[in-house]
Amino acid sequence: MKHSALALAMASLLCTAAVAAPSKSPAKKKTAAEILAAAPAGDWRALDPENTLLMELASGQVIIELAPRFAPAHAANIRALAKGGYWDGLAIVRVQDNFVTQWGDPDGEDATKARPLPAGTAAKLPAEFSVPLDRIGKAAGFSRLPDVDGWAPRTGFVGGFPVAADPKTGKAWLAHCYGMVGAGRSDAIDSSNGSELYAVIGHAPRGLDLNITVVGRVIKGMELLSALPRGSAAMGFYDKPEQRTGIQRVRLLAEVPVAERPALQVLKTESATWTRLLDARRYRGGWFVHSPGHIDICSAGVPTRPTPP
Repeated sequence: MKHSALALAMASLLCTAAVAAPSKSPAKKKTAAEILAAAPAGDWRALDPENTLLMELASGQVIIELAPRFAPAHAANIRALAKGGYWDGLAIVRVQDNFVTQWGDPDGEDATKARPLPAGTAAKLPAEFSVPLDRIGKAAGFSRLPDVDGWAPRTGFVGGFPVAADPKTGKAWLAHCYGMVGAGRSDAIDSSNGSELYAVIGHAPRGLDLNITVVGRVIKGMELLSALPRGSAAMGFYDKPEQRTGIQRVRLLAEVPVAERPALQVLKTESATWTRLLDARRYRGGWFVHSPGHIDICSAGVPTRPTPP
């Protein structure tokens, strides 16, 4: 996997069921906190242990939810990599300000030093930049936003993931919002395999959409990835090994003893609570002098909460 090629590619890219339309703001509107506090238990879901990664750093845990509906081959390879302990003892190799935190094998470009892939994993996968639009219709719980988006004719959420779509091309894809996780690739379109991953830590680089396979999103621990020292070399890479943050281990949640698993729930984006929450974000009250009346797909982060006892 070419770190430099990925960095240059990213740098160049930097330079159908609808939800109810937003209502007009009433005199006194519930806050987001009040809406979430009143959400019924059925509007929350548990994590899927077979599609959730637990990355352990010295500073804490990072939890990543995979998106097999959108990147099935990459998700399967990532699960196999985790089961084989591929990332254990590797490192975060790049932190570029207002862009990404990237991790993998620091010696991945040196064939004599690179860590071998575990048995049963693929060295190369077909690109999974998009899926057919009809795959994310009403049956998949596509909660469409009525707000205008400059990057795609349609946007919305499927299973908590931000999704953009274009009916003319028949494509739907995961959007590069804050916290989304992508699979690094070189110049070749089919050069990613999920062994080198990055998380978006800055303003949403939507120009990367349809150019890189997005494999999931961070649902806990973004502060651990976004607050790391920035790399001083080109594109935010660390030029000295001691600058890197070591990865203790990465496991599938299904491989973690039940008693040790982080107990989290995610708000369902097909729920009535989610619709009300989006409306509250469009029409702000209280401290706000001006209410925007608008949101975009990347400003609508999906809430999580500790699993109630």
